[in-house]
Amino acid sequence: MHSGGIDTAVGEYLVRLEAERGLSSNTIDAYRRDLGQFAALCHRLGIEDLEDIERRTVRRFLAQLTTLHYSRRSVARKASAVRSFLADAARRGTIPANPAVGIPQPKRPGTLPKSVPAGTLQRFLDDLDGTDPVDLRDRALLEVLYGTGLRVSELAAMAVADADGSAFLRVRGKGETDRAVPLGRAAARATKRYVDGGRPALAGPDSGDALWLGVRGGRLSPRGIRRVVRDRLGTFPHALRHSYATHLLEGGADLRSVQDLLGHTELATTQIYTAVTREHLKNTYERSHPRA
Repeated sequence: MHSGGIDTAVGEYLVRLEAERGLSSNTIDAYRRDLGQFAALCHRLGIEDLEDIERRTVRRFLAQLTTLHYSRRSVARKASAVRSFLADAARRGTIPANPAVGIPQPKRPGTLPKSVPAGTLQRFLDDLDGTDPVDLRDRALLEVLYGTGLRVSELAAMAVADADGSAFLRVRGKGETDRAVPLGRAAARATKRYVDGGRPALAGPDSGDALWLGVRGGRLSPRGIRRVVRDRLGTFPHALRHSYATHLLEGGADLRSVQDLLGHTELATTQIYTAVTREHLKNTYERSHPRA
């Protein structure tokens, strides 16, 4: 490879990722930032060609991230991006071997945003019984968020047609993959009340087919949704997604089903929830077993 080869290789790799694996634009952007950071370090070290990247180059990159006080989660993600990029280059014969092989993978932290206890969440939702358009919207939005475990981006993208009374929502998730998620009775009821009595009052010329509308009539953005969750429940939308997964597992759902419902491509991503439910199992055992 000639001078500038690393940047060219990164660019071509990102194009392949998008075309072959169908990753979302947000994921591609994260890869672009992480690999751009690695390429910048290589340039500072005078490394311009892929074949000049050594094991110690990757180690230097990880050490730099730690020095800059990146979180363990961020370091693990950036290391994974570099490892995948170099593995791809080795597979394609651009470099003779992957220099990142054998370098310990930084551990991802096992902590999750604290899930909200089911009883507390139900009381909060039941207390949201106002009848003005914003109250109807917020109750429906929160019921759907907790009742389906959708990501904020997935919720924000919902159209009116998605609230057609069907028992399932068709969700377009990360990497343009579709999944069907059951819509519970409480969420379906609250959404119907909002569509019939709340949305028409909020709708304006810019509403289009958006289900969730702001007070000016435009589509409610992910930022707007986060604000609703913060103001109404004092937490983050992701905590509701975690609550959804945790409460399903505590209720006896199997991990594979929860993986499908959350839209995780890897079971390992879902397995992080098993640590959360272990304490619940221990408490159940101690409550229920005569010799506990």
